[in-house]
Amino acid sequence: MVIKFLGSGCAKCKQLEANAQQAVKELGIDATIEKVKKFRTLRNTA
Repeated sequence: MVIKFLGSGCAKCKQLEANAQQAVKELGIDATIEKVKKFRTLRNTA
């Protein structure tokens, strides 16, 4: 499973990444977490 989240790298984005990593760890899910920070990628995803 790949979990992607979009963000600019602000404090809230960093907290979201940490929360996602913790949830994956606690639930024992086999997942990769990817953060997308490039504006062009963000725009194309929306």
